[in-house]
Amino acid sequence: KVQSQTKLPVALGMRYGSMSIKEGLEELAQKGVDEVFLVPLYPHYAMSSYETVVVKALEEQQKHFPKMQMTTMPAFYSNADYIKVLSKSIADGLKDFEYDHILFSYHGIPERHIRKSDPTKFHCKIDGSCCKINSVAHHTCYRHQCYDTTELVKKELNLPEEKVSSSFQSRLAGDPWLKPYTDYEFERLAKEGKKRLAVITPAFVSDCLETLEEIAMEGQEQFEEAGGENYKHIPCLNDNDAWVALMAQWIKDWETKALLPV
Repeated sequence: KVQSQTKLPVALGMRYGSMSIKEGLEELAQKGVDEVFLVPLYPHYAMSSYETVVVKALEEQQKHFPKMQMTTMPAFYSNADYIKVLSKSIADGLKDFEYDHILFSYHGIPERHIRKSDPTKFHCKIDGSCCKINSVAHHTCYRHQCYDTTELVKKELNLPEEKVSSSFQSRLAGDPWLKPYTDYEFERLAKEGKKRLAVITPAFVSDCLETLEEIAMEGQEQFEEAGGENYKHIPCLNDNDAWVALMAQWIKDWETKALLPV
């Protein structure tokens, strides 16, 4: 769908899976492309997602396509147009659903990743207070960026403060991961009398096993077992027309050398 809205060649590359980033770059190279606009499809910066895409793409470019130039799209978690598109998608998902609470559930990462990606090496405390203090660390702080997305959507949709919260899903045993944990929140909210819960997963722009099974299916079971009654999983943007149009606009901005959206 993006290809239908731009004359420039568009290729897909996956960090883990097919087609690979190398194959995507090769497809573009075969079409005579020597300048590439790389768009990691993760709204927020994280070492384990956004950063790995950038590192892998540059590695493949330097190794196999040394004459190719590459420009990378910054994390777009707070981009005004993105927030509008995301908010509209959420509003559409909430139609005809009278919620008691809306939970923004983000992909979880180990706390040590937050500290490791802090360029100041002292700002991030993982206690929430540091996210509210302006710092260069926010450019690479996944936790801050997730909470910022929630706040911006809440403001865009004029959502009641007391009916919105954020959490983090998909943790592994061992190191402490970002809190609060989504599965614990399902239980807490239900036991606090929140009977109608809407859940959004804005760490992804496309639904995947994590959002469809862990959140949409298992999440509903956990919430209802804890006493909840109605559960609504709002899909990711996927191939939403407004989202496709926005990506096409970003490509145009890059093509015309306009400032990249941030």
